[in-house]
Amino acid sequence: MKTSNNIIEILGEKAPYYLNHVCEKITKDELLTPSDNSLDKVFINSNRNPQVLRSLSQLYGHGNLSGTGYLSILPVDQGIEHSAAFSFYKNPDYFDPENIIKLAIEAGCNGVASTFGVLGLNVRKYAHKIPFIVKINHNELLTYPNKYDQTLFGKVKAAWDMGAVAVGATIYFGSEESNRQLKEISEAFEEAHNLGMATILWCYTRNEAFKTEKEDYHAAADVTGQANHLGVTIQADIIKQKLPTNNFGFKNIDFGKYDDEIYETLTTEHPIDLCRLQVANCYMGKIGLINSGGGSKGETDLTEAITTAVVNKRAGGSGLILGRKAFQKPFGEGVELLKLVQSVYLDSKISIA
Repeated sequence: MKTSNNIIEILGEKAPYYLNHVCEKITKDELLTPSDNSLDKVFINSNRNPQVLRSLSQLYGHGNLSGTGYLSILPVDQGIEHSAAFSFYKNPDYFDPENIIKLAIEAGCNGVASTFGVLGLNVRKYAHKIPFIVKINHNELLTYPNKYDQTLFGKVKAAWDMGAVAVGATIYFGSEESNRQLKEISEAFEEAHNLGMATILWCYTRNEAFKTEKEDYHAAADVTGQANHLGVTIQADIIKQKLPTNNFGFKNIDFGKYDDEIYETLTTEHPIDLCRLQVANCYMGKIGLINSGGGSKGETDLTEAITTAVVNKRAGGSGLILGRKAFQKPFGEGVELLKLVQSVYLDSKISIA
């Protein structure tokens, strides 16, 4: 694993900006931060049954980050969400779903998140070697014109039958279909918990009104923070969210509940403070926030991935769920990138801001 000196080198001139920042609005003392006994602190008195606790323990206890309270998850459902040809043309090996699982194992990930088809085809060979997370709904790309909807692709029981430790799902908060999705996934998560599986919610926002002529607020800290809060309300055990890119979504779009004091009290413009607001909306860190790694842009992927990991960790988040930056590269490069991201969470010198 790389040391903090390598991380400083990757961050370059921005290193002090990210590594020396102190959050003074929502302080670290107000959070429950990841540790080797996070599960005991959060869930021991919850309504999660012992089988769910075991599943969470399997997930947090696997791979290079085992026992740290942090997660490194490889998610690959882009074959449906973005089309297979577009997702895999840079590395056609990943048309073969077994290579997705091999990448997660070789990189020492806590788990691999993918579709019923990908995981189901390889379940007997790998379900006991790495925790499976079945993504149960998707936004398929062939409906024309494209629409912001998530459709269930299978049943929770089918994920349980293949030995998955968790199910994952997306809700497009803000979309016309969000109320139906919220009902579907809350019911699916209840069933998953009853069967003993953990739950992970992709808390994404989708509405054309969230993008104005001046700025796109789909990843605004206040808007995504509220999406996170809705996610923990339906008892997601882990929240997946995009890293904030701005703030003042409610104010500048002029909807929802807001006033200037909210922004002055809770956050600043610093990326770590913006992410801290996302963490706070996850019950002050009691429900783990994992940020997504985003798309692959080529040469800047490593810097972007390390930056996202540093921001997430220092904000009080629980890890990274990174896919395209890894699987759209040659196998060895993808493994190395994932391990470099994990090194941020293993480095004790990178602390909660």
